[in-house]
Amino acid sequence: MSQEAVLTIMQSAIWTVILVAAPPLLLGLTVGVLVSLFQTVTSIQEATLAFVPKILAVFLALIIFGAWMLNMLQTFIEELYTSIPLYLLQ
Repeated sequence: MSQEAVLTIMQSAIWTVILVAAPPLLLGLTVGVLVSLFQTVTSIQEATLAFVPKILAVFLALIIFGAWMLNMLQTFIEELYTSIPLYLLQ
């Protein structure tokens, strides 16, 4: 297995992780900013007010995007497994 093949696999793996992790992280970030803005405007400094909506948003993102995320991971693994003979010949 050449160094170029290893770097290609790693690049593909990192890109897959970024794509799969993006929906829950972005939705959690958006809800966190909105809750922080709400807390600043109303001067409410309650820790659970910031935590609970973010957790709910991440769960909602997992429910909505879960099938797509699983499909992305499955596609990556299938491509990786089908290319094993090609990597062994290099």
